[in-house]
Amino acid sequence: MATPLGAGLRCAGVDEVGRGCWYGPVFAAAVILPAAARDPLAAAGLTDSKALTAKRRAQLVPLIEQLADCWAMGQASAREIDAVGIRTATERAMLRALQRLQAPPPQLVLVDGVLPLRLWPGPQRTVVRGDSQCLEIAAASVLAKQARDALIQRLACRHGGYGLERHAGYGTALHRAALLELGPTVLHRRSFLGKVLTASAAATAQNR
Repeated sequence: MATPLGAGLRCAGVDEVGRGCWYGPVFAAAVILPAAARDPLAAAGLTDSKALTAKRRAQLVPLIEQLADCWAMGQASAREIDAVGIRTATERAMLRALQRLQAPPPQLVLVDGVLPLRLWPGPQRTVVRGDSQCLEIAAASVLAKQARDALIQRLACRHGGYGLERHAGYGTALHRAALLELGPTVLHRRSFLGKVLTASAAATAQNR
């Protein structure tokens, strides 16, 4: 990891998971790390959640929760995503996570990516590839990923037949085939399914 960003400040890293999914909520986590947590987490291999196996992420979660000064989660539902759009919904999830952090509030928010958090009133900094450059953001990415994956695994039992336990709600050939056969559930993001549902409607009309 690079040199700590915002050294000397109370910094919160924030990251989202599930932004591009067809199904389920978008999750966000916010994490504030004390200086003493940095070396143990770096030694444990903390980095971008996408570069870690599910087993390794599961091992890191209790270590992050133990060493963090504080951490919190936020989410926005599929219905909210359809109502306001994915960017605003993602920002709301991030804001909810930040607002749930223990006081005092962060002096600087480190946001993964290039888009600023428009709803945050305080100082912030965007960090390109932040989940591999910044331990606070990497910790947030791991917590959010594990929490969302666990939820989708539970929901897969409720909405069987879509392969959710395999793709976590992302757009895959398996997911598309299930949508064409079964139609969307109440937790699918209708605003993401335009082409898929259009194809389904066209196929139905052709078979009549």
